[in-house]
Amino acid sequence: MASEELQKDLEEVKVLLEKGTRKRVRDALMAEKSKIETEIKNKMQQKSQKKAELLDNEKPAAVVAPITTGYKVKSSNYGWDQSDKFVKIYTTLSGVHQVPTENVQVHFTERSFDVLVKNLNGKSYSMIVNNLLKPISVEGSSKKVKTDTVLILCRKKVENTRWDYLTQVEKECKEKEKPSYDTETDPSEGLMHVLKKVENTRWDYLTQVEKECKEKEKPSYDTETDPSEGLMHVLKKIYEDGDDDMKRTIDKAWVESREKQSKGDTEF
Repeated sequence: MASEELQKDLEEVKVLLEKGTRKRVRDALMAEKSKIETEIKNKMQQKSQKKAELLDNEKPAAVVAPITTGYKVKSSNYGWDQSDKFVKIYTTLSGVHQVPTENVQVHFTERSFDVLVKNLNGKSYSMIVNNLLKPISVEGSSKKVKTDTVLILCRKKVENTRWDYLTQVEKECKEKEKPSYDTETDPSEGLMHVLKKVENTRWDYLTQVEKECKEKEKPSYDTETDPSEGLMHVLKKIYEDGDDDMKRTIDKAWVESREKQSKGDTEF
């Protein structure tokens, strides 16, 4: 029934109430009046609700900007320091202090930590450090975001202990580079070992110039030529370097050899 018709019925009931004198009739009219008023009220509420829905439908839909996380960049660029209670790791990321706090996440375990920075200049940055040199306290560790820097604070499980390296892998690599000396014996034995190696090295010459000069004087034997040429070269060298007695001996042998050759005897 239309709201206008209900309104007319209500007016007519009111007129009858004014004229009615019998209690039973008036009670019936009062009940009908309440019923009509309730129907009118419901109609009005339904009409208001429909009008509000129409207005909502006419509003333009809100534009929600998509959350851009970009691609993930793995980082291993960091520096570290320590105090009696903490090992402090610094990683530099330009503009990291401008992203929401919840975009910078750090997860700790007893021997590792990983950092994830979401949606920084359209990228996400991650850094994972495993196999820490010593255990850390997960509950006592935390992070701080400063200008262009994320500071990771690893609480030492055993305070007042010095970390010579950040990770176990770094320690093993550095120790491989060190000379292998037996520390259970006298420490001076390591130095003596090195000196002994130098001592056992034979020097054939005192200077490099001397070495080069001597090597130039060595005979160069050509195996493709007459083998007797090498012998003649040796004899010539002995003659030049020998004393007077050696020279006389060689001269005598040479003369005798020439005499035998002239006679046809080639035993020499």
